[in-house]
Amino acid sequence: MKVALVCDWLTGVGGGEKVLLALHKMYPDAPIYTSKYDPKEIDWFDDADVRTGWLQKFPSKMRRLLGPLRQRYFSRLDLSEYDLIISVTGAEAKAVKSGSKLYAEGKKNVKNPKGIHISYCHVPTQYYWQMYDDYMKNPGFGLLNPFVRFFFRLLVVPLRKADLKAAQNPDYFVTISEYAKDAIKKYYGREAKIIHPPVEIKDFKGKTCGKPVENSYYVTASRQVNWKRIDLAVKACFLAQRRLIVIGDGPEHKRLAKMAAGSKLIEFLPLMDKKKLAGYLADAKGYLFPSLEPFGIAPVEALAAGCPVIAYGVGGARDYVKDDKNGMLFEPQTVEAMAKAILEFEKMKFDRVKVADSADKFGVERFDKEIKEFVQKCIRGRLRKNGE
Repeated sequence: MKVALVCDWLTGVGGGEKVLLALHKMYPDAPIYTSKYDPKEIDWFDDADVRTGWLQKFPSKMRRLLGPLRQRYFSRLDLSEYDLIISVTGAEAKAVKSGSKLYAEGKKNVKNPKGIHISYCHVPTQYYWQMYDDYMKNPGFGLLNPFVRFFFRLLVVPLRKADLKAAQNPDYFVTISEYAKDAIKKYYGREAKIIHPPVEIKDFKGKTCGKPVENSYYVTASRQVNWKRIDLAVKACFLAQRRLIVIGDGPEHKRLAKMAAGSKLIEFLPLMDKKKLAGYLADAKGYLFPSLEPFGIAPVEALAAGCPVIAYGVGGARDYVKDDKNGMLFEPQTVEAMAKAILEFEKMKFDRVKVADSADKFGVERFDKEIKEFVQKCIRGRLRKNGE
């Protein structure tokens, strides 16, 4: 097969990039089409054929303002020569059209009228749909927030219409959790197959599972951005008077450090390699995951290290956190609820080997197998549809 991979942008490291990396390893000869590529921020694709267009000229800081332009770019990208297109997207890359889609629309000179597009969609574009209210509270532009709110409020209806139209372009949808599947059905009217994202379980298992951790610390590790709600974890540990190690960096770091104000309860550590991170996770009392995420690879890595997870009970965490078995879910998303959950969590007893084993079904090999099976199923379905 002639395969192309597509993603919204490549300007940093995150869960979507990990999915794309797994697909790149699966299809190493497939070019990667994207709107913006910054190899200084992500060096995972140095051996790949990464192709950008006119949006590459815009600064990375303007990314959140360029949604309509990205949609135009991807919808007009001619990938009709490919047998298979796989988009990895939580925004506009799903607008790409396969050869079969273009052929069905009556387009002329379609290079491959049998090509298909499978969209691995994390979730519908969040700032248009389910996270719209949160985005309006804090668009993330500092002093420009009032202006962004004003114009976004004016434009959100046509933007939603365009996003819904773009969501009809993929021939098939795959997604990452029950939460994301329900959102795709609700906002796009499309059915989706759940294939959980790949987690490098082997890098985290078997470190210090079973070690007593009653007097240890809690840990959270992620990009420090406002929607991750690390502030909630910090405040909850203040309220519960428990130690917390915050691993990572990002635009929220200074605010979080100021919030901790030199307290001995809160410790900040920089990004670290997997081996060192696995050690911190395995020795921690629990992993705190306060954000609303369609999945969440970091807490599954914690589980693989034998570290039970305390997670906000709405979103993808429900697919892997099971009360009393490998962690605890809490609601609502407040400091008080999380602090209460931490204290209740400490009354539970966890078999940390079984906690680690609960992450096994989210491994890379499982992802590769399920993706390949789904691709073959889609190809067979298309052949039957064409009477071949």
